[in-house]
Amino acid sequence: MLEISTSKVAQIILYGHEIDRGEQELRGFLEALNEEELHSLIAIMWIGRESFAPEDLEDAIETARLEASTPTADYLIGTPHFADHLEAGLELLGLSASEEEHDLL
Repeated sequence: MLEISTSKVAQIILYGHEIDRGEQELRGFLEALNEEELHSLIAIMWIGRESFAPEDLEDAIETARLEASTPTADYLIGTPHFADHLEAGLELLGLSASEEEHDLL
């Protein structure tokens, strides 16, 4: 089960698409999230880039928990196309952030 709302993921996706202008905002936003939210976020990204299947969500979250050694902001920013992977991950999980993204614009 995801411990992060789709609206929070939508905000992170928007920052990711504007990383040149929004890196500091992204970092600040991520700092306000708790560990469970961060682990879920990384799991969504991994599912989106097909490192894990959607049915392996719990395993992805546990792996994110066990392997967390880099600050999440650094990890995301260092991952090419992370915003696209987050969108794909939500879609594969049967969720969508498009309405929330539209509301945030």
